[in-house]
Amino acid sequence: MESVTASERRWWLLVTVGAGLLLITLDNSILYTALPTLTEELGASGSAALWIINAYPVVMAGLLLGAGTLGDRIGHRRMFVVGLVIFGAASAAAAFSVSPGMLIASRALLAVGAASMMPATLALIRLTFDDAKERNIAIAIWGSLSVIGAAMGPILGGLLLERFWWGSVFLINVPVVVVALIATTIIAPRNDADPTKKWDLLSSIQAMVGLVGTVLFIKELAHVPQNWPLVAAAAVAAVVGFTAFVRRQRRMAEPLLDFSIFRNRAFSGGVLAAAFAMFTIAGAQLITTQRFQLVEGFSPLQAGLLVAAIALGALPSGMLGAAFLDVLGLRLIISGGLGVGALGLVLSITAAATDTFMLLVAGFIVTGMGLGGAFSVASAAIMGNAHPARPVWLRPWKRSPTRWGHSRRSPCWEAC
Repeated sequence: MESVTASERRWWLLVTVGAGLLLITLDNSILYTALPTLTEELGASGSAALWIINAYPVVMAGLLLGAGTLGDRIGHRRMFVVGLVIFGAASAAAAFSVSPGMLIASRALLAVGAASMMPATLALIRLTFDDAKERNIAIAIWGSLSVIGAAMGPILGGLLLERFWWGSVFLINVPVVVVALIATTIIAPRNDADPTKKWDLLSSIQAMVGLVGTVLFIKELAHVPQNWPLVAAAAVAAVVGFTAFVRRQRRMAEPLLDFSIFRNRAFSGGVLAAAFAMFTIAGAQLITTQRFQLVEGFSPLQAGLLVAAIALGALPSGMLGAAFLDVLGLRLIISGGLGVGALGLVLSITAAATDTFMLLVAGFIVTGMGLGGAFSVASAAIMGNAHPARPVWLRPWKRSPTRWGHSRRSPCWEAC
């Protein structure tokens, strides 16, 4: 690697951490087409199927903030490597699961690996890209990969199920993990450990209790007939978990989540845009793949190809959002992207109501075009407007005496 220039090394690092990010997002959606098959093979109940899907995002969300702080303490390169190892081992365990319980546990372990990796991917980008313009592009590409990975998960799952058994949707992760581990040892910057940083595991547990309680509450409330004691217990767990988390953060000198940051309109707008984009894509994919497999008789591959229309729209818009970020600014790209995404949803709903297949495909493409562009730059809004005291993966890259701590020429300032 001596012949590789510093500039080339930066972009190869982006490829490496991008591979890790694709694994994280693909694993959140790849089961949408595989769920009917593995449910039948393992004899999973409806409740077990719910947790096979939700164990991964719930555990990952609960650990994410704490993993970022732990990365500051032990080093983000080391955190990325540890996350890859856990993710690879959990993928192998999930592939050869013999019961729904084993698969749910493996999915939870996958989430531990994903939560370890995700903050490290952003931190390594921030530590490696010194030029603000290049960093904007790199972060926007990072955001685009999140959308594309989520959108491509169902089609990859369908392709694998056409030729292999259901465990292949997990086993495919292992060779990618091996290649990413080798590349990290060659390309990634030196480990940047800071032992003075504190790791707050209790806050992560509190957040996870709140998230699990919320998911269980929604699931049991929608179930007919309702198990009211379980509904009440889930509601109490959600309230207690989130209340304890908020109170702890407000008492801590260095909280995992400083709620005052949400007063920054650019940061809040980025968070809302990212959440809206991912929830919309995930919801559309899950509902569509299940309906067309279970009701219309589509194969996993056919159902995956249908929802891949979202990725078809998201790929070019995500790249264009990154390219024109400095020119148009965050506000225009995010608001315009969400508007186009809303139009696509209207088309998709109309198609479902009128049973018009081609209109549904067109609606998905338009939805992907809007949400891909919005999400690709929402990450820049979040990163660029976080408080400088936050962990390295959430720090801004420019500081100046302007209102939000950015230069007036910064696209993050434009979003305010």
